[in-house]
Amino acid sequence: MPVLILGESGTGKELIAGAIHSNGPRSEKEFVSENCAAIPMNLMESEFFGHVKGAFTGASSDKRGLFEVADKGTLFLDEIADMPADMQTKMLRVLQEGEIRRVGGKDVMDVDVRIVSATNKDIFDMVRNQGFREDLLYRINVITINLPPLRERREDIPLLIDFFLGRIAERSGEKKKSLDQETFHALYQYDWPGNVRELENEIERLSALGGEVVESQLLSSNIQPNGRAPGRVVNGKPLKDIVARTVEDVESQVIRSALADTGWKKSKTAEMLGISRPTLDAKILKYALRREPGADSGLNNGN
Repeated sequence: MPVLILGESGTGKELIAGAIHSNGPRSEKEFVSENCAAIPMNLMESEFFGHVKGAFTGASSDKRGLFEVADKGTLFLDEIADMPADMQTKMLRVLQEGEIRRVGGKDVMDVDVRIVSATNKDIFDMVRNQGFREDLLYRINVITINLPPLRERREDIPLLIDFFLGRIAERSGEKKKSLDQETFHALYQYDWPGNVRELENEIERLSALGGEVVESQLLSSNIQPNGRAPGRVVNGKPLKDIVARTVEDVESQVIRSALADTGWKKSKTAEMLGISRPTLDAKILKYALRREPGADSGLNNGN
C-alpha cells in the first residue's frame, strides 16, 4: 500500500520509510531510496526504468532501473514534488499498469514495487495550482504520514541520540559512547531547525571529538546552553530561561510524585499524567529520576 510522508526537510522521512519497509511483508527484499530532485532531467527515465545498450550516447551496456532493483521490495521517492511533469506522466503509467520498459528496449517487464514517497512541499497546494498531477497524487497517497519537526516531538530526541550512538559504535567497532547530563539536556532543549539531520550530524561530531562520556564543552556553539540569543534578562539570566527552569522543576516533581504513587509502574504513571509511555521514559531520562525504595512522593507531604 503506497505511503506519502510529509514534513520539513531533515525530519527523518527516510528513516520512517525504512522502518515501514523493515516492519512490512517486503522486509526481506530490497529497500531502494532515490531523491527525485537530485536526478538530472535527461537521465531520470533511464534511472527509474533502466536502458539497453546503445539507447543513447554513453549507454555502453544494459542497465537495470530502480524499479527492477526494487522489484518485490520498496522504492522510496524522496522529494517527489520536484519530479518534472513529463516524468510524472510516465510514473503514473507504471503505477497503474505495474510494468516498465527500458529506454531503447522493446520488452515489457512486470514489476511489483511498493512506493513510499516524501516531500517537504505542500503537494496538495501544488495539485490545486496544477504543479503536480492529481491522479498521481491519488496513486501515491493511500496512507499519509505527517511528520512533525523535531522541536515538536522532543520525546524522540533521547531515542534518536541512542540510535545514532549505537549505529556509530557498530560501524566503528568501538564501545558505544554516552553523554553527560549537561550535554544531553542541551541537546534536548535545542530547537533543531535542521531537524533529525542536524541532530545526526551533531552526534557524529560529538562522537568523533569526545571520549567515552561526551561533555558539553564539545557541543557546537549554537547548541551550547550559553550560546543562545539572549532575551529579557532578570538577575543575570534571560527571563525565558528562568521560566523554562521553573516549569521543568515543577514537571520533574510531578513526575517523581506520580511514579512514587504508582510504585514506579510506568504505564500506569503515563496514563495518570495523560502522556505516552515513550514521553514518560524520555522525561525520566531528562530529569535523571531514580527509584528510591521507601522514599515518599515529595509533593504529597510538602517536601
